[in-house]
Amino acid sequence: MWRAKIGRKTRRCVTIRHVPYAFPDTMTKKLVFVTTILFVVAFVAMAADVTGKWTYQAPGRGGDMISVTITLKQDGATLTGSVPGFGRGGQAPPSQIVHGKVDGDSIYFETVRQTPNGESVTKYEGTVSGDALKLKITRPGRGGGDPTTNEYTANREKS
Repeated sequence: MWRAKIGRKTRRCVTIRHVPYAFPDTMTKKLVFVTTILFVVAFVAMAADVTGKWTYQAPGRGGDMISVTITLKQDGATLTGSVPGFGRGGQAPPSQIVHGKVDGDSIYFETVRQTPNGESVTKYEGTVSGDALKLKITRPGRGGGDPTTNEYTANREKS
């Protein structure tokens, strides 16, 4: 505080200091908000699109390798489609995908089949990298035994 003489009276003068803020004006706040939204949109756009037919080789009865083609359809974070049915002669109907989801480059889904011993749920987890899908398939054990897990690499069919 200091004093200034103005005319016959002495007055006290006060210096006002402004405290600097992290965002001194609303334009900066708006710019940060818009930039954040653009990053979120760009991240979502980078998420893998898994729609299509994916084929991998699996051992069949007798040890011969067979081609297995999974059909996937992505709608946002939801995944649907079908997995071919397995059975003697390959005549089992396909199983529909349930509980399917996509999160970035990761996918997860299940198939449910009715068997003479009850319901059989197979779980599929995978990671997409371009036109390759690394799958980990977990099937229930026979007769209530431990589940079995196999890993495969499926390739996207060119359309």
